Amino acid sequence: MIQRPKGTADILPEDMSMWHYIEATAREVLDQYRYFEIRTPMFESYELFSRGVGETTDVVTKEMYDFFDKGDRHIALKPEGTAPIVRAYVENKLYAPEQVKPYKVYYMGPMFRYERPQSGRLRQFHQIGVEVFGGASAQTDVETIALAMDLFNKLSIKNIKLVINTLGDTASRLAYREALIEYLTPFTDQLSEDSKTRLHKNPLRVLDSKDKKDIEIVANAPSILDFLSEESAARFERVQELLTTLGIEFEIDSNMVRGLDYYKDTIFEIMSEDKVFGAQTTICGGGNYTGLVEELSDGKESAAGFGFGLGIERLILLMKAQETPVPEMHTLDVYVVNIGDETDTAAMKVLQHIRHAGFTADRNFTGAKPKKQFRDANKLGAELVVTIGESELANNQITIKHMDSGKEQAYPIEKFADDFAGIYSEMTK
Repeated sequence: MIQRPKGTADILPEDMSMWHYIEATAREVLDQYRYFEIRTPMFESYELFSRGVGETTDVVTKEMYDFFDKGDRHIALKPEGTAPIVRAYVENKLYAPEQVKPYKVYYMGPMFRYERPQSGRLRQFHQIGVEVFGGASAQTDVETIALAMDLFNKLSIKNIKLVINTLGDTASRLAYREALIEYLTPFTDQLSEDSKTRLHKNPLRVLDSKDKKDIEIVANAPSILDFLSEESAARFERVQELLTTLGIEFEIDSNMVRGLDYYKDTIFEIMSEDKVFGAQTTICGGGNYTGLVEELSDGKESAAGFGFGLGIERLILLMKAQETPVPEMHTLDVYVVNIGDETDTAAMKVLQHIRHAGFTADRNFTGAKPKKQFRDANKLGAELVVTIGESELANNQITIKHMDSGKEQAYPIEKFADDFAGIYSEMTK
């Protein structure tokens, strides 16, 4: 039997209520912040990610699904959302003067990374992300972080904490880079093979290593906070002031660098302290990537950028563990029961009339016995059941029952056709 590829999952209809609830809640919060949806291709040029994300990152060196297509073009399935959005921003000239700034967009969709599958980490996973262009300020940083926190609060997620850091501007990073190389060089023989490779190419990546020995070594590494330029230090201080003003609690982790090369200045992660993942886990992360527009436009354009991404699968695991209440997203207003073959045509007409009146409706099409039809109606959570049998057909009427209260009423078929909304209101009040 052919099975789904390793690291993927079938999202079945019974699982979709939580997905729809998360997506609908996200759209509601995003609308309050005036973000608009954008959709980019599922695959992009390999170069977009090697240049944009960074050639020495795990994403590019180990995890990316890439291939050469029939035209011998080097293609990659999207491993993350920011670089494609920046590409679209540049290619579609969304930086044009007539565009209102800041330019705010969001995306929802699948991403692909070749990783060892585990709880909350799949090879095809889904993200919700936001990107804002044209606002290089602490205010933009904090508003975007506040948006992420508002989304988790709206979903009633508990036991989370916000962790922030700054990677400084270009001058700050260059100064810190030299200090970090100087600190790490005496430990070269003890570093993991990946970190040895990155030591002189991109030493900040060593701080992001998951190797236990690397983690021990970098624990005493110099802090980037000691190498910030005056401007970067002032911006980070302002971020902290604004977060405090908004009542958003946070911690500072000076060793946090995130996993992608395009970040500068403010970065953040929202961590879950719930043990569903076995340890403290990042469920949302992002930051400032000013300079990425310039990189992907070959220096022709420049715009500040800030964004974040969150994994839907991890969020669902967390919500299930916390038993977060999720409203039914697909309620069934009416179930039509027909008794006898001669009532089938009438049942079809009634079913469509209910739908055209603006209500959800369903019925059984297999000729099941009435008892089975009523059982199905109950299983599907129908609020009302409309019954059409031989006696109803002979008397030109239908019978409607409210499933919770047991209230039952017969209506002339003419009244049903003229005013089902009124009948529904009467039966459910």
